[in-house]
Amino acid sequence: MKKKLLCLFLSVIVCVFFAGCGRFGDCDNDDDTVEKKPVIYLYPETTTEVNVKLDYAGKLTCTYPKYQNGWNVIARPDGTLKDVKTGKEYSYLFWEGESKIKYDLSKGYVVKGKDTAEFLQEKLAQIGLLPKEYNEFIVYWLPEMEDNPYNLITFQNEVYTNSAVLTVNPKPDSVLRVFMAYKELEKPIKIEAPKITPFERKGFTVVEWGGTEID
Repeated sequence: MKKKLLCLFLSVIVCVFFAGCGRFGDCDNDDDTVEKKPVIYLYPETTTEVNVKLDYAGKLTCTYPKYQNGWNVIARPDGTLKDVKTGKEYSYLFWEGESKIKYDLSKGYVVKGKDTAEFLQEKLAQIGLLPKEYNEFIVYWLPEMEDNPYNLITFQNEVYTNSAVLTVNPKPDSVLRVFMAYKELEKPIKIEAPKITPFERKGFTVVEWGGTEID
């Protein structure tokens, strides 16, 4: 009888443990940050073979086209890409990953969820994204954000770029990397807005956008 009770007790403990850790009992990822859908656009002045490498302080979970020690593509001025190896065409380079990066939320914007689309359209255009680029950004992120009471929205600089280093060859003349880290809020808070310097496109231009939600 005592053995049966002991076995039952141990079974309950095990079930509670794994329920708390998630379906697969993965407790180590509670503090992980997921860098979602960073996409990279390449705009050379003339059709050019380009190599792009990513030195990421985390684990890549998905890439498209497949990242194999870098991407090698033929880039056209309109942004369309052709994989050198397969000949397949793409609109941009895509990656996602998991990391332990701690983002800076000390400066940003508090926006009502219902106002998210209008805010992002205005702010991303101010930063320097073209309509095609910021529309793709908004279409991806809006379903995640618009039903929240409020969103604390920040745009990361060195914290992101130093943790996900891009090396592009040939070297571009101008690079814009827009990475949003946001946090859902139940009530608005006061926060200092960052200073934004509009981006100037010149020569061979590389543009990237992505984001993450902070729990």
